[in-house]
Amino acid sequence: MARGINKVILVGNLGNDPETRYTQGGMAITRISLATTSVRKDKDGNQQERTEWHRVVFFGKLGEIAGEYLRKGSSVYVEGSIRYDKYTGQDGQEKYSTDIIADEMQMLGGREGGGGGGMGGGDRPARTPRQEYGNQGGGGGQRRQAPAPASQPAPMDDFADDDIPF
Repeated sequence: MARGINKVILVGNLGNDPETRYTQGGMAITRISLATTSVRKDKDGNQQERTEWHRVVFFGKLGEIAGEYLRKGSSVYVEGSIRYDKYTGQDGQEKYSTDIIADEMQMLGGREGGGGGGMGGGDRPARTPRQEYGNQGGGGGQRRQAPAPASQPAPMDDFADDDIPF
């Protein structure tokens, strides 16, 4: 029997600053509230907006990066899976939660104020436009960058044979 697929892709804006906590083992757990907005026309031709709020959780290195660089209003692309949990609250009532467990994240927008996800004031180091952070196969955070533009190769006659490492 085939295995199922549980994949979520969201592009939205943070509704608050990230909240980062650490486990006793030192692993970061960062939670954000992400808003996605869709627009459609009703039967009268008027545009109707609908905003959905998503609870997103980042673990490990990805959680550290999200906690450090994301801020309220930041635009972000998130890939992950959806998780439904049932638990008993302090009042003894059964409660339900729905979280997106992120395994990839890409910061969108630039540093220049506005809703572009910048912190303003130059607090944040410059980033390449296509820098992604992910957690492939649970093996810790990995960084992937867009390939650098091709450049001219260096002349081959600038080194001696003893510079070859083999």
